[in-house]
Amino acid sequence: MTRPVRMGAIDALEKLPGWSSLPGPRDAITRTFEFSNFNAAFAFMTRVALQAEKLDHHPEWFNVYNRVEVTLTTHDAGGVTALDVELAQFMDSVAAA
Repeated sequence: MTRPVRMGAIDALEKLPGWSSLPGPRDAITRTFEFSNFNAAFAFMTRVALQAEKLDHHPEWFNVYNRVEVTLTTHDAGGVTALDVELAQFMDSVAAA
């Protein structure tokens, strides 16, 4: 699989309303999703995990009860790529369902 080239957080954010760049020097995007309860948050994470495996691209995330904090970056590209945008858009669609 060919890995995508770095596009950077600024360009990625033009396609991702609700996301923001990670504070500091690291080229990454972030978003916090809130759900009605733990089960809904865990269901979201399960659906995203299955998609992440298909893409061979895994999020950094943190879950407490109904909240899932996500950070996306493509480590081997040194920053945000189209792969991050694709996974972020998938997360947005799952969260909206």
